[in-house]
Amino acid sequence: MRDFKELKVWEKAHALALRIYHSTRHFPAHEQYGITSQLRTAAVSISTNIAEGCGRSSEIEFARFLEISFASAGELQYLTLLSKDLELFDSSTYQQISDNVEQVKRMLYTFIQKVKERSK
Repeated sequence: MRDFKELKVWEKAHALALRIYHSTRHFPAHEQYGITSQLRTAAVSISTNIAEGCGRSSEIEFARFLEISFASAGELQYLTLLSKDLELFDSSTYQQISDNVEQVKRMLYTFIQKVKERSK
């Protein structure tokens, strides 16, 4: 059994989710069930799927959950760009979050490759 809290990629994903929650607190009320909810869901999905994958019994299953996390990171990447273009994020906030998402994606990609290699 793996402990997701010991994974550096999970720590980064969790910090990213916290950042998204903090950064969307002041979004307009009419976006509460729109982009605010989508941003938060995508961000939480990254760390949630890492945690869920850690509970799986095989490396193949674990890799699949990491791939879902990677896809959620792509979704978050787009939603942050949309938020910037809608002027909900200023350029500084956008750049910081975008850099964090890119870092998590790189870490996930590398980790997925290692887990898949172990499953052979």
